[in-house]
Amino acid sequence: MPESECTRDVVREWVARAENDLLTAAHTLKLGAKCPTDTVAFHAQQTAERYLKALLVLLSADFPKTHDIERLLALVPPVYRPTLSPDEQARLTDYATVTRYPGDQESLSLSEARRAVPVARRVRRAIRKLLPRSVLRKASA
Repeated sequence: MPESECTRDVVREWVARAENDLLTAAHTLKLGAKCPTDTVAFHAQQTAERYLKALLVLLSADFPKTHDIERLLALVPPVYRPTLSPDEQARLTDYATVTRYPGDQESLSLSEARRAVPVARRVRRAIRKLLPRSVLRKASA
């Protein structure tokens, strides 16, 4: 995979933001019954989305401004594509929009929020295996 200095910096930024999202989702779950489940689900989705975008940048693949996990996954060559069921893809995509804006949607249960984080972690694990170590380390100041 090509890795210029500019590409490495952009990938590193996507990874850093994804890591912050996962940290937020996992930490927020610790609130138990008082957990804002929409926040957990939103950040789980953002983790997956940002890791996918990091990989697409590394692969020099153009991608649209979208939160649609299915669309982003379709842009990843099959050999590099993390495994997500169609249901997981749809749920993650919904978390980016349905949980973000008020409307007629039902609130997410705590058990659903708890299921979202392992899906995000699975995407993270799969993609981190493909990323060069240089983007997984924090940039030196």
